Amino acid sequence: MQKYISMAASYLQVENLTKSYGDRLLFEDVTFGVYEGDKIGIIAKNGTGKSTLLNLIAGKESPDSGNIIFRNGLRTGILDQTPVFGEGMSAMDYCLDTDLKFHDETDAISYADRVRQLLSQLGINDTGTRIDRLSGGQAKRVALAKVILSEPELIILDEPTNHLDIGVIEWLENWLTRSRVTLLMVTHDRYFLDRVTNKIIEIDQRQIFTYDGNYDYYLRRRQERIDAMASELAKVKNTLRKEQEWMRRQPQARAGKAKYRIDAFYDLKSRSRVNLSEENVDLNVKSSYIGSKIFEAEGVSKRYGDKVILDDFTYTFARYEKLGIIGHNGAGKSTFIKMLQGLVAADSGEWNVGETVRFGYYSQEGIAFDDNKRVIDAITEIADDIVVNGDQRYSPMQFLTHFLFSPADQQKYIRTLSGGERARLHLAAVLMRSPNFLILDEPTNDLDIVTLGILEDYLRGFKGCLIVVSHDRFFLDSIVDHLFVFEGEGVIRDFPGNYTEYRAYEEERRKLSAPEKPVQASKEKPRRERDSNKMTFKERKEFESLTEEIDSLNVEKAELEAIFNSGAVVTDIAEKSARYEEVKSLLDEKEMRWLELSEKN
Repeated sequence: MQKYISMAASYLQVENLTKSYGDRLLFEDVTFGVYEGDKIGIIAKNGTGKSTLLNLIAGKESPDSGNIIFRNGLRTGILDQTPVFGEGMSAMDYCLDTDLKFHDETDAISYADRVRQLLSQLGINDTGTRIDRLSGGQAKRVALAKVILSEPELIILDEPTNHLDIGVIEWLENWLTRSRVTLLMVTHDRYFLDRVTNKIIEIDQRQIFTYDGNYDYYLRRRQERIDAMASELAKVKNTLRKEQEWMRRQPQARAGKAKYRIDAFYDLKSRSRVNLSEENVDLNVKSSYIGSKIFEAEGVSKRYGDKVILDDFTYTFARYEKLGIIGHNGAGKSTFIKMLQGLVAADSGEWNVGETVRFGYYSQEGIAFDDNKRVIDAITEIADDIVVNGDQRYSPMQFLTHFLFSPADQQKYIRTLSGGERARLHLAAVLMRSPNFLILDEPTNDLDIVTLGILEDYLRGFKGCLIVVSHDRFFLDSIVDHLFVFEGEGVIRDFPGNYTEYRAYEEERRKLSAPEKPVQASKEKPRRERDSNKMTFKERKEFESLTEEIDSLNVEKAELEAIFNSGAVVTDIAEKSARYEEVKSLLDEKEMRWLELSEKN
């Protein structure tokens, strides 16, 4: 990949930034710039200052020293990892609460239409619903909509893919790729980084390293940097050994030694203390024995009021099976895995689980740790003698060190832990029981990229059964053999492959179903250059027409889905199926054009 060299205007300059908490130094004398057109991803291990850096830039925290300088008048939009909303506000009220100035009533009405349209594209159709009654993922989509509607020149995103379903992640990925907006974000989503970014900033060893390229380019160049640093460190240590011999000779005559050489010796000694070894989570925990019978589902049904989760579901789970579950938020994925474990009762049907099955459940909610307890006490309460792999015994303190909790960290109160530390503690509590059937519900939300890679390696070699509910496409591609696609209204489709294979299959199916469009030569005459950031009269009319067309297509799509899900006999099912695929294709095309036009003033 070619290097990305920015020749654009400066949006933001970070100069000699230092930040610490007590005696813990996160980074020191950090300097970098953000320029128009940059799409920057910030990467670091948990606890090394990614979110803190964003908070400093956003003005939510103050640095120990250094400066953060924005271009005058720069419009900046910020999406927090956990957005905060006003009490009782609806999605529409929240998005309409804006600093944008409208020239007349027509502009205000047009803006309200844009709000409704964008919320609809993000899956929020009832714009009057109070945000505090929405799920975490739905609320985050509302916050994302407001940031986009504010028409920022620089957008700052802290873990934007957390709690979003895959469809919305791909929509955001597409928007950021096409948009002229400049981007600064923290994310652990590797496909998202690879497809969106043109620059990576890594925080490591309390410094930053900048790579002009996407995530794949960063991985290659980072290894080259580490190899070069290791080679340089070896040379320093070799020279230091020679200089130590010189320093030891006749110490009583040291006053006569060359001062510059003595100074150089102490400089070498300081440089030799750089630690290039990386501390990583150690998941050396094998599963316990699992028999041939895992579980069988027989005619299982579940609904909440009019909402169908499962409808006469029957399936036999095989030994060593690795299953991924995908589907939009609210389709019933989490309910499904809770029913399997007996945490939620079925309305009808039954689950038959094998006698040797020992579940390990890593959930979105996490284990209900007492925030007022220390880390070590939380694990000791579960077991004060931990036996893994049949014969390896650990005390809670020893076991926690495998999950990067030092003896000092183990004395921390749980309420003080970061999201990543909580995730590691949760993982330790799950694996300390040596489960043979792991159920992971959104495990990637608070784990850093390095830990995710270690977890993926562990799961690929896991000699047990696995179910993963995840929106992380890279994670799914790395692990699963097949997918359950939750399509809503109790419909579950079993796809034999990983997520990328499923996406390619769906794209091919859509192309085959869509009718061919005749190619017409353009009759437009060449026109003079104009301000591309202003809508023409024709584009304004097109924009208004698109709004109506998209609303109409959404209604038609919902009507067709209702027919498919009704269970009634449909005589012209082939014709309706073809029209359904055509409607989805038209919606994709028109929504993207609507977005392009909506960015113009």
